[in-house]
Amino acid sequence: MNKKDLAALRRQFKVDNDLLKISDIFNVYVMKESDEIYHHQSQPFDMLEREQQELFMTNFKKVLTGQLDEKLFELRFDSKAENSSQLILHKALLSERAEDWKDQMLELVEKMLKDKTYDMDIVITFIRGEYLKSTKRKNDDAEDNAFEPVYSHPFILSSVNKTQDPRKELLFDYVEKTFKYNIVVDPVINLNAPLKGFLFPCFTNYTADVNHVLYSTGKSNELDMHFIENVLNAEDFMTAEEDKAVFEEIVKHVTDNKINTTTLSNVYEEINRTIEENEEDEAPKLDYKDVEQVLKMSGVEDVNTEKVEEAFHNIIDDKTYELKASSILPKYQSKSIKIKTKVANIAISPQDLKYVRQVNFFGKRCLLIEVEEDTVIEGFTMIPEAFTTKDNSLKDED
Repeated sequence: MNKKDLAALRRQFKVDNDLLKISDIFNVYVMKESDEIYHHQSQPFDMLEREQQELFMTNFKKVLTGQLDEKLFELRFDSKAENSSQLILHKALLSERAEDWKDQMLELVEKMLKDKTYDMDIVITFIRGEYLKSTKRKNDDAEDNAFEPVYSHPFILSSVNKTQDPRKELLFDYVEKTFKYNIVVDPVINLNAPLKGFLFPCFTNYTADVNHVLYSTGKSNELDMHFIENVLNAEDFMTAEEDKAVFEEIVKHVTDNKINTTTLSNVYEEINRTIEENEEDEAPKLDYKDVEQVLKMSGVEDVNTEKVEEAFHNIIDDKTYELKASSILPKYQSKSIKIKTKVANIAISPQDLKYVRQVNFFGKRCLLIEVEEDTVIEGFTMIPEAFTTKDNSLKDED
């Protein structure tokens, strides 16, 4: 799935939307430090009160929110897995009876609780629905602005949510004119911050992909490997964080860990250009030949195919591996690059890295930042200074 597909689906999660039909919702309550289900309840989604529907809609949107390969991961099912979750989900998607669907979801819950205990009560929610993707109006001149659904996407979405103790509050009773302690013992289900979840199947444009599942984690790059491997039965994969680390090690290997800010800025600029040129297509990936081309175009000296191929082999032990361009490029227009020194910490965007230099001045390493405007420190506008002698004495410029 790409960002466009995710954004289009996420927008549909609102009450009374004709393009999104949720047929069933199934909630399972699990007590902490237990491997057994305490209670479960299945019912048509339309039977919920409107306020409840809105709470759940917010929860489902949270599951589908976040950066790909950081918070959302498209995972391929392991075809060799026993009691495959892919098969369970596919059967559930095709089930005509709500009871059959519920039984198949309980199979997944059993897999979640096997060899796993939680330090808090949790609620596992499943929904089964259908997303209708439409084209433009049949007739732009039509008065009824009719839309023609051209694609039906059945899906199952799940969220795992923690519970928390109710707030202890002091209330004022207007009738009895007295202060009262609010005594509530029922746990509160936190639907605003799901711990994890998934969407099955994945889809791109008008094509469903039952060989992949979209996994969602509550916090970026914090993955529940038990859930991924034993519940979803997904194959091994690389996160954006891991891809970035691999790329950095490859560049260090090729450049002998000697690179200046100008060259690094050029590297990021080349990768960003690749992403922009493929903006409408699938996220571009870079193999060792592409990385070689990027480094050559960026001004890295003594780069050749053998050197880059060797780096791929040494770092990741797979010269055919492809790096996702979006994973290895820091957010290009935000201050995503952190420069840490003993004196100061600086944040800068990749596109502005070209204005930063590390220079050697009279035997001392200095960080030089080119600016177009006056520098203001604590409300004081600084005047330009000029170095005149090797003893670092300064002279004010006229």
